[in-house]
Amino acid sequence: MKRETKCDERSEREETVDCGLSETDATSRDEAELLLSEDGEARRRFLKQALIAGGGLAAANLLLSYQMSASAQASAQGVASLSQTTMADLLPITLRVNGKTYPLKIEPQVTLLDALRERIGLTGSKKGCDRGQCGACTVLADGHRINSCLALAASYEGADITTVEGLARGDELHPVQAAFIKHDGFQCGYCTSGQIMSAVGLLKEGCPPGLGVRECMSGNICRCGAYNGIVAAIEEVRGTKA
Repeated sequence: MKRETKCDERSEREETVDCGLSETDATSRDEAELLLSEDGEARRRFLKQALIAGGGLAAANLLLSYQMSASAQASAQGVASLSQTTMADLLPITLRVNGKTYPLKIEPQVTLLDALRERIGLTGSKKGCDRGQCGACTVLADGHRINSCLALAASYEGADITTVEGLARGDELHPVQAAFIKHDGFQCGYCTSGQIMSAVGLLKEGCPPGLGVRECMSGNICRCGAYNGIVAAIEEVRGTKA
């Protein structure tokens, strides 16, 4: 006689029980399947977010590359346009500096200081404040002191420009240069060329009555504070040293 088991019968409540598993085992299996289902869903959400993030990063990199390329093209076009405009607006001028003539083609806004340093190659005149306040850029124009950083080069065509490079005669220093060395009229030396050129101009112009060397040299700043040596050097050359 065949023995019937719960695997072969359906309960009155129509609850099916898997073969070989008790109701407790079936419940545990269902809970495990639920946990696996939730864990799988969590993994799927994680992978989805990772793909989205990765895609966003790739898109951001692509956008950055596009923007950089567009910016480079715009810059190149701007430079080309600027070059064409600049070439059309160049002024042909001739500067006379230290007894030599220099034919140049420059933009109208080029200062005398930049023309001397960058176009002619005379770097003795220094760019300090670039506002005409420190005097490091001082040169002589027809014998008078000027701040070359504030002077337009085109305005001095035909003028006789003298820079510090034009003072010495071969190996013989200008008296002001020799006096600066003798009296230690400098420390770092950055302002020295402007100080010397201003002193040479002062010797030609002279000081107004009632003013001394310090007042007449007030447009030249020495950040090292070597004023005593500067004044002593100028007074010696003037022959009025106290």
